[in-house]
Amino acid sequence: MEMKKSPDGGWGWVIVLVSFFTQFLCYGSPIAVGVLYIEWLDTFGEGKGKTAWVGSLASGVGLLASPICSLCVSSFGARPVTIFSGFMVAGGLMLSGFAPNIYFLLFSYGIVVGLGCGLLYTATVTITCQYFDSRRGLALGLISTGSSVGLFIYAALQRLLIEFYGLDGCLLIVGALALNILACGSLMRPLQSSQCSLPEKTALKNVPDRYSIYNEKEKNLEENTNILEKSYSCEEAYKSTVGNGDWKQENLLHKNPTTTGHTKETETYKKKVAEQTYFCKQLAKRKWQLYKNYCGETVALFKSKVFSALFITIFLFDIGGFPPSLLMEDVARSSNVREEEFIMPLTSIIGIMTAVGKLILGILADFKWINTLYLYIATLISMGLALCAIPFAKSYVTLAVLSAVLGFLTGNWSIFPYVTTKTVGIEKLSHAYGILMFFAGLGNSLGPPIIGWFYDWTQTYDIAFYFSGFCVLLGGFILLLAALPPWETCNQQLPKPAPKTFLYKVTSNA
Repeated sequence: MEMKKSPDGGWGWVIVLVSFFTQFLCYGSPIAVGVLYIEWLDTFGEGKGKTAWVGSLASGVGLLASPICSLCVSSFGARPVTIFSGFMVAGGLMLSGFAPNIYFLLFSYGIVVGLGCGLLYTATVTITCQYFDSRRGLALGLISTGSSVGLFIYAALQRLLIEFYGLDGCLLIVGALALNILACGSLMRPLQSSQCSLPEKTALKNVPDRYSIYNEKEKNLEENTNILEKSYSCEEAYKSTVGNGDWKQENLLHKNPTTTGHTKETETYKKKVAEQTYFCKQLAKRKWQLYKNYCGETVALFKSKVFSALFITIFLFDIGGFPPSLLMEDVARSSNVREEEFIMPLTSIIGIMTAVGKLILGILADFKWINTLYLYIATLISMGLALCAIPFAKSYVTLAVLSAVLGFLTGNWSIFPYVTTKTVGIEKLSHAYGILMFFAGLGNSLGPPIIGWFYDWTQTYDIAFYFSGFCVLLGGFILLLAALPPWETCNQQLPKPAPKTFLYKVTSNA
């Protein structure tokens, strides 16, 4: 089914608005989990590495399941997936309010909420890309600021709710707020197909025979004869068991008109059984062909050097780039920064600057004279350098400045779908984006626990953030090498030289 041309406006702005609020409501608490992280450390008394798994799973599980999320959105559409995922996120947050230990939180907050967020993220990005083409960078930048604004607001909101209602009451209220995702999902009207005026029956009549699942011309005659032979063998067995007199009476009954009608009914029934069997076989063959095509497309994607470098880069970026938003509050406490100096929570600074970064980078991506891939690489290298500078920050002011820089550079998430689209094309976006988000989720899941284990081992965050900065820098340079123009020109085949022609003169003997 071919989609309509992207309207680049109209109802698409409603899609942008509800996608913004969807990401705001679902990602607000999981991204601002740094506030809850300190409370969980004090409540359960576990190590920082183990406790960090809760926040890392909430951000990583949904991305790990991105291929499944993409398949769900492609099969059922963005609206049903959004409504179903809204129940998951709200239910997981409310269940976390009754968590007796850290292991229960790993399931309720880490897996249930994380999987719901992954489904919602894939649904909002996919439907926005369908509605926008020339303004896609701006639209993606606007919807992705929803999670950043959520980080800014939820960091202060959760701290306030914990003071008034405790940790359990905070999670119950945040879960109730997440139920508003259902209202947002109901407004995600799918983009209609370009050829939908004909009724279904007349459209099916016009489909050529070679495209139909069940083709009358290609019936498997052997299948039909096998079924009929089985039925006749059963009838012969029945003859041997019945007496001669009874069988003669039965033969006489077959001559009656009523029995002949019954025989025709059984024959039509056998024919229908044969047809249904063949139909199921053809359907299974078609499904198997779809799976083979999916595997073939995956292999074809990885043949691209830029795409192969992209999945390594996003993995390393999430290992090193995600921990600051989760651990920055604990970094300040470990640096002996007094709470009286906190003008604004560091997590909130990261959140508001991430929103600014997503919006500005999204606008820059729409300019034709800016190479989006090189813009993304520049943000990676700058972020790696900023991460390496965190161990030198020993006051609130320096930590706030670095939090603002890291937040702005984290806004490159808004142009990552744009980079993926330019690399593989809009037709393969859902497939390629699911694969890339799987590796992003793997990095998200491993990053904070690795940083926490570094602290448990050395009792300082210095080596941990040197490691984070190295990972992000390595990913940026790998992608830069793959995207350089000389590599592309080396892959192009040189034109074959024109064959040389020689002229021979035949001299005759004088």
